[in-house]
Amino acid sequence: MAREESIINFKGVSFEYGHNKPILDEVSFTLRRGMKMAVMGQNGAGKSTLFSLMTGALKPEDGEIHMSHGMKVAIASQVIPREKMELTVRAFFQSYFDKTVYDIDPKIDDVLEVVNLKGHEKLHDRIMKSFSGGQQARLLLASALIQNPDLLLLDEPTNNLDARGIEHLTKFLVDYSKTCIVISHDADFLNAFTIGVLYLDVFTRKIEQYPGNYHDVQRDILVRIDKENRKNAQLEKKIQENKDKANFFAQKGGKMRLVAKKMRTEVEEMEEEKVDVRKEDRTIRPFTIPAQEELSGVVLSLTSYSVLSPKGKPVVKKANIALRKNNHLLLRGSNGIGKSTLLEAIARGVAEGATIAEGVKVGYYRQDFSTLDFEQTVIEALRQAQDKPDEERLRATASGFLLTGDIIHIKIGSLSEGQKGLVAFASLVLERPGLLILDEPTNHINFRHLPVIAKALDQYEGAMTLVSHVPEFVAQIRVDDVLDLEK
Repeated sequence: MAREESIINFKGVSFEYGHNKPILDEVSFTLRRGMKMAVMGQNGAGKSTLFSLMTGALKPEDGEIHMSHGMKVAIASQVIPREKMELTVRAFFQSYFDKTVYDIDPKIDDVLEVVNLKGHEKLHDRIMKSFSGGQQARLLLASALIQNPDLLLLDEPTNNLDARGIEHLTKFLVDYSKTCIVISHDADFLNAFTIGVLYLDVFTRKIEQYPGNYHDVQRDILVRIDKENRKNAQLEKKIQENKDKANFFAQKGGKMRLVAKKMRTEVEEMEEEKVDVRKEDRTIRPFTIPAQEELSGVVLSLTSYSVLSPKGKPVVKKANIALRKNNHLLLRGSNGIGKSTLLEAIARGVAEGATIAEGVKVGYYRQDFSTLDFEQTVIEALRQAQDKPDEERLRATASGFLLTGDIIHIKIGSLSEGQKGLVAFASLVLERPGLLILDEPTNHINFRHLPVIAKALDQYEGAMTLVSHVPEFVAQIRVDDVLDLEK
């Protein structure tokens, strides 16, 4: 029964970032060989920290992590580290090995084929930053696979992938015979191959292990919350009755005081019986991105644009787009065709064939959050984003995006990817842009927040250009025009 062999065992593991930032508290669970598990939990609950503990990049403060002897762990992270962006593909893959691998090219070819990235050109000498977000997501997965791990850790692997890329990855994971743990907010993707869930509770800092798929676990959690709430409501009713009786008997004096004392003891016991009801993931508050005032005429005109052919050669195409106030444009196209490149060129005002009207403020949401200064604290970034100083509005906006307490004084570089996304949206609210440019705004964001974000974009009254590979998200947003870069 090789499948039953335990390959990783957490025993009473605790971890905290510095003083007063506990992440895990005496966590215990076991995973067996061949298991495929999803990791669920609120933004900032510690999902990526859990992976770092499994790879050995972080060490627990207390408790023990037992790994099967000789087990190889590899992680496909959410983003390519900035220091590796200038490497060639060959050097990037080589960086994952302690010793130089002399026959690495055929191995690279094999993993590029697995991630559906082996095309007409030889990619080995291309620089990593020259690839699109979707292609970088595939290269990150390939970098984990080339290590031939016993435990494969995937952190948001569907981010930036188009429908074909997600389909290809799903099939690979369904057929995958080794152990795999995945952080993702894509329920349909997870349900295709996972057999259970590790749930990180951001309030108790425990990890609960559930059998079943993503939807099963969500239902189980809601049933449990309902049960806990009902139990507490019954206890609350009894507690109040006993308090009222105790007060009544205490006023009678004499022996009745002993009865009152007994009843107060019962109240204390019932108070202890009340359970801490799990505070389920909080959702960001409904919000509006105010449009720049006095917008008129054509905000953005696009007469031509450049895309990449399957062989990687630039091709110029004609367009006839005139975005006015309250016009929403959707850009379509497969990974690598040049959507992000076009959006960035428009945002920087350097796209040939694109003209932004004079005086129009551009709000730009980049999929890699590079519009944010990672050295700034959250509150510094939001102050910088404000169109005019208003501390009360700033703090109310931050609070609506769950950027409260200590979080607003933390450097952006130390936040989870999901929290960086919330800072980017809060910044857009404070900026009041006339032209909103959004590149994959669902990446890294907790699925609970997505309907709220979709509604805000749907109601945005400035000009908007959107790229998203998530059809159910796009379906909730008013789209007035579509530019398909492949046509």
